Amino acid sequence: MADQRETPSDACLVRGIAERDRRACAELYRRYAPWLAARLGFRCSDEAVIDDVIQDVFVSIWSRPPRDDVDDVAGWIWRIGYRRLIDLQRGAGLRARLQRRLFGQRLPHEPSAEESSLDDLDDGEPARALARLPVDQRAALRATAVEGLTMAEASRLLGVPVGTIKTRVQRARRKLREELG
Repeated sequence: MADQRETPSDACLVRGIAERDRRACAELYRRYAPWLAARLGFRCSDEAVIDDVIQDVFVSIWSRPPRDDVDDVAGWIWRIGYRRLIDLQRGAGLRARLQRRLFGQRLPHEPSAEESSLDDLDDGEPARALARLPVDQRAALRATAVEGLTMAEASRLLGVPVGTIKTRVQRARRKLREELG
């Protein structure tokens, strides 16, 4: 019979990284790097920046593994990656600092699709309709529809149950449909 090895869970891989197991880090990278690249691609069109973010995420995970168990490894990796991308886009990243030192200029920022859509909403009825939503509904809608977080990720981010996030998003969408026709 063939040797049937169990595939280690994501949590086991994270514990392995904390114990300095390079194979665990390589496996976590193999599982999550393509997924992270795809998600980051919705927010940034520069593949080089995305590659830098992914590398930085996994170097960070290897350098500073969590002390406690991670319940949602995908959400944890996403939060690290999203923060790194924001840092790079704001000019706080290594590439921007290096370019400023070498050339005295900032990296050009190409807005993501979400940013372009939001820029289009700065004026007009859609922007006013969004502004009229209650703060909790607007935050839930922004986390899920604009930032692309799952309901579970938005729940953790906003500190409310998943069901509450779903309800807030549903109510926000209903109000926007009513107001915008």
